Amino acid sequence: MVRRLVESDQVLLLFANVGTATNLAIHKYVNGKKVPHLFVSSGFSKWDDPKNFPWTMGWWPSYYIEGTIFGRYVLENVPNPKVGVLRQNDDAGKEYLAGFMHALGSQAKSIVIAEVTYESTDPTIDSQILQLAGSGANVFFNSGTPKFIAQAIRKARDIGWKPLQIVPSTGSSVKSALEPAGLENSIGIITAQYLKDPTDPQWANDAEVAAWRTFMDRYYPEGSKVDYFNAYSYAVASSLVHVLKQAGDDLTRENIMREASSMKDVQIPLLLPGIHLNTTATDFAPIKQMQLARFNGKAWELFGPLIGGDAVGCDKA
Repeated sequence: MVRRLVESDQVLLLFANVGTATNLAIHKYVNGKKVPHLFVSSGFSKWDDPKNFPWTMGWWPSYYIEGTIFGRYVLENVPNPKVGVLRQNDDAGKEYLAGFMHALGSQAKSIVIAEVTYESTDPTIDSQILQLAGSGANVFFNSGTPKFIAQAIRKARDIGWKPLQIVPSTGSSVKSALEPAGLENSIGIITAQYLKDPTDPQWANDAEVAAWRTFMDRYYPEGSKVDYFNAYSYAVASSLVHVLKQAGDDLTRENIMREASSMKDVQIPLLLPGIHLNTTATDFAPIKQMQLARFNGKAWELFGPLIGGDAVGCDKA
């Protein structure tokens, strides 16, 4: 499909292609063809490699950075932590864990006492949750995708396992993950955010959220206004709008990348206060900060300051 877009349709650029494995499959091809591969919908840190892949740029904070944020939280806030990890058996799952382990430092191998994986094609992960519960872990790093995060939360409840649960931003949607798991089962779960969550009451009267709701009413009236991914789509699309406006009438592939790689403190709707897009010719990671949040049974509640990779001693993966 991408070959057809590039060679037959001769598109100017590719935008927000979804998934780590799917984008890796086209990564070398689009760079060889010198086609902008912008704001990839995946947090794999490989999208920030302008030296070797100058036509690909990510958008949201990398899985590695997010993993370090969670690891630091556990290290600083959980007495005698014993961590069980569930992750997808792919590059994204490996990177979340790598960042988490990095933050734990020399204690990593003694703190992480169990690690299990699943395949995206697996029907259930019941056996993996039973294995983690049997390990004695008091922290559950549930680093999967929404479908499997929901299954894991519900199974843990069913067997009476009550660790501190941590889920990644990519699987934190109330609509896609927590509602299927049962909101009452999700109370106390920790995540990290960089966007204004539409379920958070503190944004009820926020001008940017109000503008997004008006947009949804006009262009996507059947769409959910509590789905995190609809808010994400609006924000990442606003980033592309910014690049195209900056490019003006010079709509060449080279100029698109030039504008995308020279953003300085660009404010995009729905990013958390204090978070802006910043890129340079040697830095293709537009967003590098997040804020922790805890689920209260109805919505995510932000707590603590903005945290970035540098704040947790994150070296690039």
